[in-house]
Amino acid sequence: MNKSLPHDSIVPYKDSDQTKKQQVAGMFDQIAFRYDFLNRFLSGGIDVYWRKRAIRELKQLQPKKMLDVATGTADIAIMSYKFLKPETIVGIDISEGMLQLGRKKVANLLLNKQIALYQGDSEAINFAEDTFDAITVAFGVRNFENLQKGLAEMLRVLQPGGKLVVLEFSRPKQSVLRGLYNFYMRLVAPRIGKLVSKNGEAYKYLNDSVQKFPEGNDFLTIMNDVGYTATYLKKLTGGICTIYCGSKNNSSPAL
Repeated sequence: MNKSLPHDSIVPYKDSDQTKKQQVAGMFDQIAFRYDFLNRFLSGGIDVYWRKRAIRELKQLQPKKMLDVATGTADIAIMSYKFLKPETIVGIDISEGMLQLGRKKVANLLLNKQIALYQGDSEAINFAEDTFDAITVAFGVRNFENLQKGLAEMLRVLQPGGKLVVLEFSRPKQSVLRGLYNFYMRLVAPRIGKLVSKNGEAYKYLNDSVQKFPEGNDFLTIMNDVGYTATYLKKLTGGICTIYCGSKNNSSPAL
């Protein structure tokens, strides 16, 4: 368990001596001031729809205590409160720069009592097992230093009967769309990212990490191996993005 996967070795800065975790934290600290703008701009705003679709997977569960891993600037946490009205949402992220912006957004919406954001590691979550009845991760699992370890750690803090919802980029299967997508991700997005955020490496890393990510049924297999049950996926926008879901059985052992 927790073996290294090819995806785990993809890093933002190939010549750096830092770990992937350190590189990712530094990268997001650098681009935080333009992160929300670039998300909307590069996706044409469709990322908002993707997030809403992901949150919808928790509607039937009606969670009371949620964890948003790799919360960034708290988009999913804020949207989850708006649509699901849980009692508490905790967001964790390794980038303090992103969290500072997220806290400002939460404060402006007067949601400090409902949403708390902390600097934290997805592979060493600082909560007891069986704490949350729902966990979300939007565009964050690609950045885990050890994908299996991060998934296992989320399963540990998930309550029996609780549900994990992962939203992540994937690659379209249809040939024409795939060709356009690859051109955009490989050439266009890094150039726009460099122009706006002064960090082209971050958006080159975006493409590299998407290309190496174990998507589709391969990701469901990893979830199953870790211990999730009732796993399923839903492809969005021709396969550009995918929702992955899994639950924790009442009999699931703590990992």
